[in-house]
Amino acid sequence: MLDFSLVSAVVIDFSKMTKWIPTFIDGTIVTIVLSLLTVVIGCVLGLIATLMKRSNSKILNFVAAAYTQVIRGTPILLQLYIWLYGFTLIGIAIPAMPFLGPTYGSRVFLTAVVALGINSGAYICELLRGGLDSVDKGQMEAGRSLGLTSTQTMRYIIIPQAVKVVLPGLCNEFIMMIKESSIVSVVGVFDVMYTSNIVKASTYSVFEPLIIIAVIYFVLTSVLTAAIGVIERKMNTDA
Repeated sequence: MLDFSLVSAVVIDFSKMTKWIPTFIDGTIVTIVLSLLTVVIGCVLGLIATLMKRSNSKILNFVAAAYTQVIRGTPILLQLYIWLYGFTLIGIAIPAMPFLGPTYGSRVFLTAVVALGINSGAYICELLRGGLDSVDKGQMEAGRSLGLTSTQTMRYIIIPQAVKVVLPGLCNEFIMMIKESSIVSVVGVFDVMYTSNIVKASTYSVFEPLIIIAVIYFVLTSVLTAAIGVIERKMNTDA
């Protein structure tokens, strides 16, 4: 049962948050960079997995199917833990790159990028597969009749058409990754979610930094959603 006496005793004071605005901004930038890198890696891996699924090789088909099934069937936090702590036991570790700076060059950040990128690739694979399937199969025959190889036809004719179809889905994946990337805060990556720990430890305020972070996520996703709407209307107009 809700204790209203405790609720009335809560004092919200955002004045203490003013000097922490640069910290929130830095964390937001890290979140955006992390999400963008993740989606870029995911697009590359997703495209490779999609082409493997469409190849005539049963081995490639199996590898691609196993990749998507395993990644989509296990929690992203578990995958992050495996990359950070499990693989290191067998000598597999993403090295730190100090020249990128203490945040972006840290082993934890780079490992998070790889883990989330691999996770994103499995979902983008399904997006791309649906986009390629939406392209008329006669396009391949048309390309071959013009003297193009299968690879050239895929690269210059089919993939550009498929990308146009899946672009809104890719933008939505970016929005989802903006939110899902908050999970890296549990392993010490300095993203916008992790800033709540810093601010809380310094000000003993719990509710205020969480509200600010919620607003930041809401603004980011709202702006990206609006941008997707503009892109979709533009694509429909061009069509």
